[in-house]
Amino acid sequence: MVSRPDTKKARIKRHKRVRGKISGTPECPRLCVFRSTNNIYAQIIDDVAGVTLAQASSLDKSIEGYGGNKEAARAVGKLVAQRAQEKNIKDVVFDRGGNIYHGRVKELAEGAREGGLNF
Repeated sequence: MVSRPDTKKARIKRHKRVRGKISGTPECPRLCVFRSTNNIYAQIIDDVAGVTLAQASSLDKSIEGYGGNKEAARAVGKLVAQRAQEKNIKDVVFDRGGNIYHGRVKELAEGAREGGLNF
């Protein structure tokens, strides 16, 4: 019998490793990415206060079309950056959520950089 590696378990292991090294502060909050099969979500979080400062997802009304592709991910990145700029947030720490920095996660990060966030 061929055994497949448990990809969800590996992602959670990577996520715990990343979260042990980074944390969001009021001066430099954390940009957290969650990627599901059909959508992508981004939150800007202050871990000290335990508060979400800004959020965006591919389910927002301003983002049209299918939410599980690169174009939607880039639009979510721009939208979360715009909402962060409204709250005077310029610098963030990027938390890829244990996902590999590739594809939709990379597009979201590049969209956030285009929107004016620094990380």
